[in-house]
Amino acid sequence: MRLSPEDIVVIRTLVQARFGPSAGIWLFGSRLDESARGGDIDLYVEPDRLPDDNLFLARQALQRALERGLRQPVDLVINPGHTTAFMRQAREEGCPL
Repeated sequence: MRLSPEDIVVIRTLVQARFGPSAGIWLFGSRLDESARGGDIDLYVEPDRLPDDNLFLARQALQRALERGLRQPVDLVINPGHTTAFMRQAREEGCPL
């Protein structure tokens, strides 16, 4: 996994602040390949709680905060309560943070 311990703390802190302390977070995609270089950070999140307002806007705000905190591009997939095949694959092949 190509994330520093500091990156993991930033991710956990920001995700849990917006989606609850028990939110599940998985890293998936190219950052799991130790031999690769570059690439964005792909995250899949299963919220502990959904926002009271617009989930789309909450996801966008979290993505911006993550990109600022990590200083890298982030792709963010949030499970709104109905799991798709892509979400199942991200969880099964991903690494929990």
